[in-house]
Amino acid sequence: MRLYSYFFLLAFFPLAIFAQNKQTREEYINKYKDAAIYQMKTQGVPASIILAQGLLESDNGNSYLAIRANNHFGIKCHKTWTGPTVHQDDDAKNECFRKYSNPEKSYKDHSDFLRGARRYSILFDLDPTDYKGWAHGLKKAGYATNPNYAEMLIKIIEENSLYVYDKGISVEVQSPTKGLGDLVDIDKFVIDLNKHRKVYTRNRIKYINVKKGDSYASLTKELELLPWQLASYNEISKETQLKEGQELYIQPKRTKAEVNHSVHVVEKGETMYSISQMYGIKLKSLYRKNRMKIGEELEVGQVIQLRKRKAKDS
Repeated sequence: MRLYSYFFLLAFFPLAIFAQNKQTREEYINKYKDAAIYQMKTQGVPASIILAQGLLESDNGNSYLAIRANNHFGIKCHKTWTGPTVHQDDDAKNECFRKYSNPEKSYKDHSDFLRGARRYSILFDLDPTDYKGWAHGLKKAGYATNPNYAEMLIKIIEENSLYVYDKGISVEVQSPTKGLGDLVDIDKFVIDLNKHRKVYTRNRIKYINVKKGDSYASLTKELELLPWQLASYNEISKETQLKEGQELYIQPKRTKAEVNHSVHVVEKGETMYSISQMYGIKLKSLYRKNRMKIGEELEVGQVIQLRKRKAKDS
């Protein structure tokens, strides 16, 4: 009986110590406010929102994922994650979650997710101190299923005065809505006086929208391009059937996206080719940056690097 009691105490003692030393909200904020401010400065997500989500998702840094994996936002593995992992029951049993070497990498991954997902891009057009707009925007865009999610974030921010960390911060990067369809002065690019065509720019590359009745042959003639150029610039065959509204580059794509587009979060139906066209990046370069084999399938929620090569351990 004594032996049983001894082993029981050995098993229980660490849990008791842990329960007595749970981190408070104030301690969490003091520990991670600088990481949140840095993400606001370099990625544009309000520090108050980052801290509020971190507090909520990680139970003030006391959750299993935060302690065991430095994962403060519950980010799951996805099939392309090659770094360390931990497993925990969530929507399904024994789900895979990312494990980070430090909390700051979790903060960076969280900002990348928000910045790279098109459904959140419009939030970056808000005033960076508008935490209420961000909170309601996150809920409206489907970040969480809890109907009170926005109010929960706002309450955490206001009860802990997290809005003070948004003030005086100069965001160094433009909104991800910039540069995905800026209209060029069409008077500078009129090929046929009888047929004006609007020319747009993305990633400093000119492109057009296919109109009804356009064909590969008619466009190369209208735009005064050599037969191989339109196909090469868009990485398609000269026999490709064009669709009305399709975007076609009339200059070579680049090897990386603009500075305000560092990553893209994959949505349903997207392919590496559609992403390469979306940002004006050469397809082979996109595969190379993400250490993927040509033709490899994507997973919804997967983060695609648009400017730098993916690290080997992430």
